[in-house]
Amino acid sequence: MLRIFRIDKCLAKTSNRILLNGRFGSFNCSLVRFVSTKPNIVTKNDGKRYSGSTVALYFTLGLFLGTSIITYKLAKNPPEFLFPHSSTTKLAEISSPRYGDPDKVVKELKNVLSADQIRSTKETLETHSDSSFSTHHATPDQRPVAVIFPNSTEEVSLVLKACHKYKVPVVPYTGGTSLEGHYTPTRKGISVDLSRMNKVLAVHAEDLDVTVQAAVGWQTLANYLKSYNLMFGPDPGPGACIGGMVGTSCSGTNAARWGTMKENVVSLTVVLADGTIIKTKNRPRKSAAGYNLNGLFIGSEGTLGIVTEATLKLNVKPKYENVAVISFPTISDASSTVAQFVQHGIQLDAMELLDDKMMKYVNVSGQTTLKYDEAPTLMLKIGETTKEAVKSQINDVKRISKENHQNSFRFASSDAEREELWNARKVALWSTINYGQEYIDKDIQVWATDVAVPISKLCECLTATKNEMNETGVAGAIVGHVGDGNYHAMILFKREDRPKVERIVRHMVDGALKAEGTVTGEHGVGMGKRGFLKQELPPDAIDLMRKIKFALDPYRILNPDKVFSIDPKDKGE
Repeated sequence: MLRIFRIDKCLAKTSNRILLNGRFGSFNCSLVRFVSTKPNIVTKNDGKRYSGSTVALYFTLGLFLGTSIITYKLAKNPPEFLFPHSSTTKLAEISSPRYGDPDKVVKELKNVLSADQIRSTKETLETHSDSSFSTHHATPDQRPVAVIFPNSTEEVSLVLKACHKYKVPVVPYTGGTSLEGHYTPTRKGISVDLSRMNKVLAVHAEDLDVTVQAAVGWQTLANYLKSYNLMFGPDPGPGACIGGMVGTSCSGTNAARWGTMKENVVSLTVVLADGTIIKTKNRPRKSAAGYNLNGLFIGSEGTLGIVTEATLKLNVKPKYENVAVISFPTISDASSTVAQFVQHGIQLDAMELLDDKMMKYVNVSGQTTLKYDEAPTLMLKIGETTKEAVKSQINDVKRISKENHQNSFRFASSDAEREELWNARKVALWSTINYGQEYIDKDIQVWATDVAVPISKLCECLTATKNEMNETGVAGAIVGHVGDGNYHAMILFKREDRPKVERIVRHMVDGALKAEGTVTGEHGVGMGKRGFLKQELPPDAIDLMRKIKFALDPYRILNPDKVFSIDPKDKGE
């Protein structure tokens, strides 16, 4: 029978239990309760007497030894539930995220930001939650409680520190032109609008690069660079800003010659989920120093960090450039012409295809003063450093176009006409929406999506999508940056016809994958393409992305639910 030890009141105040006979490694221990009696004396049933300080010493030594053993064992073999041993994170292995109260973030930010930097009016919240051309629409309980307007990278850091502290979702917002639901919230939280960070910070004309803040629009940048005779390659739809362009790895009409965002970013300033500010590299065009952090953040859609500044590559503008508009009897003739341009090594500045419906929408919209043949049309930019080189390319273009049954061939006769001719491509989306609202339904919906395929498969895939749209009877158009095999479907529909459109998009993506293409060439994944991403990439690749996400954003607060699922209860993936 175990008798009760006795210990003085002084020791009893610090602990009323002591660990004896402990095998700390296996946690098989005996707990003995002490009671107060004579000071500084401990009596055991065998008659031996120990001072209280001796017991305390034994206790401290035992605690130190046990803690050391436990720490060693945990370090040598961490428990799986705390530190998974795999290089990937599977959806089935994680629990649902637990988010905090966004009102606490707002309350804290009111102490460090001015009143006009925090808005929560109904109109502001709706603008930052939805658009008529998005594939995903937020429900009322998913909309943010406030929109924050930081003025600097440091203020973005303050916002993310608060969101990280309270585990509150945060969605970045710049131009609001993305098409796959990138800035549409899925969890109640905070929206961070970077629109006040819209400055061109530095132009290094001699080095052919420029540093800008995230909300600088590419059109604003293009105008700014005219006096330097320089240009930035990527040129997506009107309104797109550099931050969002980095996030989606977009491209635009010039991509076939000047590349996408991946090829045109020198360095980035990024704010991570916990508010840490990093710069990915310095300004040299070439660097082998460490990991390619640019590649990590470009195309990550705001799920790994918020881009606040970017240093971008520039190019000298072609000395001589003209625009050609060529119409064809069929979309097959037009796409075959593009393939032959590429296969014959004709380096055009841009190659765009617009089908007959798109040309009709442009004419009806009134957004251009010129009228176009309502037939499948190629719009080309032909540019070089000498007139002779331009003339040589024009001759090649004319020859191949004629071989593919061209209807008409039109050149711009002035700089003004050149801008006007090219404007038809730039207003394609807005012309489509305007047509739908005017002639179909004021509440018309538009689904604008894209795929990219090898050039040799472009004609086959593009024609199949066009035929299905015609057979289904839905309104819409085909356009594309066809010089690199990237084409888009802009489908108009009433809300009740959404299942038809989903089927068309699914078949379009399936066809692209069968042709060894991709589910998105430049729009990004967002919400609209998450399910399709699993068809393109093996499960382990997506699980690796999830592992990276969790490493940089352990609370899953940055643009949650975009690209892939972060919640096992989410059935969208």
